[in-house]
Amino acid sequence: MVEILTTLRQTLKRQGYSLTSSRQKVFEALEHHEPQTMHELIVACPAIDRASVYRTIALFEKLGIIQRLQIGWKYKLELSDAFSHHHHHLSCIRCGTVVPLPEDKLLEKKLHSLAIAQGFSPQDHQLEIRGLCSACQ
Repeated sequence: MVEILTTLRQTLKRQGYSLTSSRQKVFEALEHHEPQTMHELIVACPAIDRASVYRTIALFEKLGIIQRLQIGWKYKLELSDAFSHHHHHLSCIRCGTVVPLPEDKLLEKKLHSLAIAQGFSPQDHQLEIRGLCSACQ
């Protein structure tokens, strides 16, 4: 926990921001959790006013601390690969459940090769498979 907070503090500092208690609480609400909606995140941070949560999320997204997972016309939030292990997702189009998939070295290599073959220099990526979870089928 101390190492990841140090990384967060350094990321913020490089861009001219500090690690406030509100920012730390929002970060901790995302850490070690499944992707969350804004509503779930606001509920998880009862000591922080709604506007501060929204401002913190906007800042975290701008700095690459978090990423959005588009699920239909909605989205969920999770920590970026800089603060969490790289993974992909299965998303249920009916109930919104998001299931992380473990990293697959062969898949990562293939995705990288596909990008290179198109003359593209990949920096990062997200892969989401949308469908129906077992409960919704």
